[in-house]
Amino acid sequence: MKKYCLAAALSMACLAPTAQADTLLGLYLGVDGWRSDNSGSFAQNDNLQNFNYDDETFISYYAALEHPVPLVPNFKFKYTELELNGSTTLDDTFSFGDADYVVGTQVGTVSDLSHIDYILYYEIFDNDLVSIDLGLNAKQFDGDIVVTGTSQNGGPASTERVDFSGFVPLVYGRAEVGLPLTGMSVFFEGSMLAIDDSKVQDYQVGIAYALLDNLAIDLDVKAGYRSMTLELDDVDDIYTDIDASGPFAGIQVHF
Repeated sequence: MKKYCLAAALSMACLAPTAQADTLLGLYLGVDGWRSDNSGSFAQNDNLQNFNYDDETFISYYAALEHPVPLVPNFKFKYTELELNGSTTLDDTFSFGDADYVVGTQVGTVSDLSHIDYILYYEIFDNDLVSIDLGLNAKQFDGDIVVTGTSQNGGPASTERVDFSGFVPLVYGRAEVGLPLTGMSVFFEGSMLAIDDSKVQDYQVGIAYALLDNLAIDLDVKAGYRSMTLELDDVDDIYTDIDASGPFAGIQVHF
């Protein structure tokens, strides 16, 4: 999936004009490193099992294309790595895949919740100091969860893998405010949804600093805090209650 994301970003880069970039098309390419503190639970039913997840460092790539065509939304593509490693000692029988895992044993998991955001948005307001974007986001999951532990039948450890995929629709928003005469700005970007028993929110707040700003290219560095909540209710028979949050830093190029 990572190769696909990089290929897509490079393909979009080929579309950018070498001159008059801001007057015709605006192309943004970026990468973030995210140090996340993770916690939560999952199951194939609503009887969630809690796991002690390790802290991890994840990578996120994105590309956005903005244009002057009226009524046609701008587009942003974002890939977020989210592969969680965890373990727990069961205090109840845990059923996953075709196995029932024994009470009192150590059970480990690798939960791949990596996903792609497909965002369509409009620039509601944009000047030298303030910009506001609003739109819709389709968050696509195409991952798997692996569980290893001693099954109820005894004997060697049993490993079960369950693949899942699906889309979660979200509302998207972004706001940025420039700090005059500093080259710095503060920003918020987030997607969220709360319907019935499902709740998904993914947001980041931070500060950006312009290292390079001219007619041909802009180069920004940024840092801040990112938080993600994934309370998925029956997405391809998978239920989750995952929280991942922590500091991030990244770089963005604007042609």
